[in-house]
Amino acid sequence: MPAGIVAVGASWGGVNAVGVVLRGLPEEFPVPIVIAQHRGEETQTRLADALGRRSAIRVVEATDKDVPRPGYAYLAPPGYHLFVDRGSLSLSTGEPERFSRPSIDVLFDSVADSYADDAVGVILTGASDDGAQGLDRIHRYGGITVVQEPATAERRTMPDAALAASGAHRVLALDEIAPFLVKVCTG
Repeated sequence: MPAGIVAVGASWGGVNAVGVVLRGLPEEFPVPIVIAQHRGEETQTRLADALGRRSAIRVVEATDKDVPRPGYAYLAPPGYHLFVDRGSLSLSTGEPERFSRPSIDVLFDSVADSYADDAVGVILTGASDDGAQGLDRIHRYGGITVVQEPATAERRTMPDAALAASGAHRVLALDEIAPFLVKVCTG
């Protein structure tokens, strides 16, 4: 059964890593993608625009009450947690989790709760353990879990923490992740 959503978490080195994954996806990618990329609240960049210019899919900053659509990647805005419910996205300025807002764990927990075995969780490069518990939750709820091969990550702390927490269905080099997502999301 094809997946219903893809959740991606990244931190240090993640802008490049997320870009590589998004560039490998076709314009008609059949499910929405939600992304928590650690970035400073004071750094109001045009990250969605930059990632979108290099990708066939549309990349936007998530807004409260967005309806996630196939072929779109929704990026958590700086300073906001991104939550997913089947059929809608919401934002929160709740306390940082693991020193981060957006928090990957917060995003992944909501994806696991809403999509269970229809979810795919992806952990990329990063210098913290944020995302490890959330990826474990996706795994326990029957979703598919993917971790960037730590040796190919700019910072391997996040992939190593995810593997230590629950392992993964696939540990892939960065350039292997997009083809795998296409395969599992198209059935």
